Amino acid sequence: MAALDLRPLSLGEILDRSFSLYRENFWLFVGIVAIPHLFTLAFQMVELAVEKTPVSVQSLSRLSSGLTITGAILALIAVLVWIIVALYSHGATVYAVSDLYLGRSATIVDSFKRMRGHAANLFAVGLLQGLAVFAGLVLLIIPGIYVACRLSVSVPSALLEDLGPSEALSRSFALTQDKALRPFAIFCLYLLIVFGVSSLLQTPFVILIALAARSGNAAMVTVWAAFSQVAGFFVTVLVTPVITIALAVYYYDLRVRREGFDLQMMMNTVPVAPAAPATGLPPAPIS
Repeated sequence: MAALDLRPLSLGEILDRSFSLYRENFWLFVGIVAIPHLFTLAFQMVELAVEKTPVSVQSLSRLSSGLTITGAILALIAVLVWIIVALYSHGATVYAVSDLYLGRSATIVDSFKRMRGHAANLFAVGLLQGLAVFAGLVLLIIPGIYVACRLSVSVPSALLEDLGPSEALSRSFALTQDKALRPFAIFCLYLLIVFGVSSLLQTPFVILIALAARSGNAAMVTVWAAFSQVAGFFVTVLVTPVITIALAVYYYDLRVRREGFDLQMMMNTVPVAPAAPATGLPPAPIS
């Protein structure tokens, strides 16, 4: 498989290349995200059956309203499951993008294999990144958004350059210097896609849950909540690859711009002429 054309890209070209990669390798990226998230979906269904109430990993607001001990334990386990799933699906997607981008073949199995031994480091990267963004958000929102943009390629840096947490964040900050608007545009587009797909697939079930709850039909609340979880699963599987692919492509674009990565790749592919065999004779005299 030939490597993609490595050159500086405009924002439009970054997005076009990202969507092209996704479209041409749809089942690869959907599979990478879907397989681990099936565990999350299964756990959500178990939690629903136990609690008989609509729940989600992302929403833990009910902890403040008399949650049972069993529900609290399930919610905590659900969060841990979600973190592990997110780490592996995110990291495997980055590896798959890298392989495809550099002209190598990529499979679901190989992408997950490359995550072996990197989960703890990736968790630390995500934790530091989250704390940095949260600290920025405390300082009136805009600094948090700026920090998020500057740290947008921390994960590709950590995985593809084998960097520790602090080194990965520093690397991202260096690569994105004066380039914060592009990840901001990528984030905005991603949120629009999430909103659109969620409105199409999940919002109808949320409305049905509200109607069933208003009528006091607890059984239908549980049924529609289950459908909502399944719809949320499809939203996650379809949309999550978009942001991960785009930021991985953006990472390589930054390296091309700042470090001549395209030239490095070109030099690596130039065949080196074999040295002439030694004859044991003295060099010819210079006339």
